[in-house]
Amino acid sequence: MEISSAESLLSQVRDYQAKIASARRDNGDLGSIPSIGDAGRGQGVDSASGNFSSRLSTAMVNSLNEVNSLQETSRVSQETFQMGGDIPLTEVVMNMQKASLAFEATVQVRNKVMQAYQDIMNMPV
Repeated sequence: MEISSAESLLSQVRDYQAKIASARRDNGDLGSIPSIGDAGRGQGVDSASGNFSSRLSTAMVNSLNEVNSLQETSRVSQETFQMGGDIPLTEVVMNMQKASLAFEATVQVRNKVMQAYQDIMNMPV
């Protein structure tokens, strides 16, 4: 598991965030369009979408930070073991496996989200 893979994933996420922000600016921020459930109440989805997007963004950042932390722990334990430090090989392997599984899970979630986004964008209006 390489740090460059995590960095490329992070750069992809940042690219998508920039595209979303650009689309919002170009479309006049569609958050003010009322939802079907709010039609009778005259309320927009600004607060709900803002709350959801902020929670999603926070969860995504926390998850990526956790994966990065696991990879950093793995790297440090590998270096410590290679330098002859007092760390058992089993702990090094466990740290490597934790980092690998966390990264693979993150990639799979990203792939599912991207597939869902593409499916939504390809829906006829």
